[in-house]
Parts: sequence; structure tokens; C-alpha cells
Amino acid sequence: MLKALVIDPGKCTGCKQCEMACSYENENEFNVAKSRIRVFDFHTEAKFVPYTCTQCAEAWCQQACPVNAITTDSATGVKIVHDNLCVGCKVCTIACPFGTVNYNASTGKVIKCDLCQGKPACEEACPTDAITYQDIEQTGFDKMKVWAAQAAGGTEASGPNAPTGH
Repeated sequence: MLKALVIDPGKCTGCKQCEMACSYENENEFNVAKSRIRVFDFHTEAKFVPYTCTQCAEAWCQQACPVNAITTDSATGVKIVHDNLCVGCKVCTIACPFGTVNYNASTGKVIKCDLCQGKPACEEACPTDAITYQDIEQTGFDKMKVWAAQAAGGTEASGPNAPTGH
């Protein structure tokens, strides 16, 4: 069973506990700059949207890497950056259309979400369940697309899966 992070921006309070837990889990320090998940802050609307690597099936970051430092775990579909192979050229950061592959200046390597080997720290740290780790068949991808469209363009959505704003 493949699993994915499901993000419900309507539940996010902007507390950044996910960012802190991620950086601690992966870098052994509380430093949001080294987190693999980010919380987008829409000041004027007082809304927050966590975002991270979506583990694309056709991962542009992986295809762009000139040294094949990003591989796909065959069991989980997770894209993994191998530090021992990464040369820090940042081509993958440019290739990612979502901006979820980042450069860690202190290591000279790139970082991206690897779902914490199946136990995402961000999910465990989220006090409002805005981030959950679910079977990919139950993720509600269509709801996420509606939220993303609303956040990006302010368009209204309708239909049975449209967010209510609560």
C-alpha cells in the first residue's frame, strides 16, 4: 500500500511545529530553514498552507540530476537524495516545479522530503491534524487541487468536494 502526506490547509494554524519537527528529525536541530516542509503564510487572508515534496511519479528533480543522486524506493515510491552521490549542483532545485527541493548550505547538498522512512515527523507534530499520512487511494487529491487553485488564484470552487472554509 502506497501512502502519502495529505495536507488540509483549512486546519493549519501556522504554528510551524511541522517545520521544527522536520528539521530536528533530519538535521538534529530546530531550524526551519533546514526543514523539508514549509508553511506558506498568506498574510492578507490569515491563511496558512503547509507544502512539501509530492513524490511525483515523473519526478523532474530526479530526471534532472546529472549524477543520479535521486532514486525512487521501489516499495514506497519515495524519491530519496543520496548524500554520498549529491554534488550540490542544485539542478534538481531548478527542475522541481513546486520548489520543494532545497539547498542546505551547511552541507553543500540538496534536501527534500523522504517521508521520514514511513513515519513523517511533521504529521506526528501537527496539533490540528492538518497533516496526515494516509493510503494514497484515500488522499482526496481532488480536494488538494481545489485548495491549491483557491490559494493561487482566489477562484471559487463548487461541487461536493469543495472546501467550505471552516
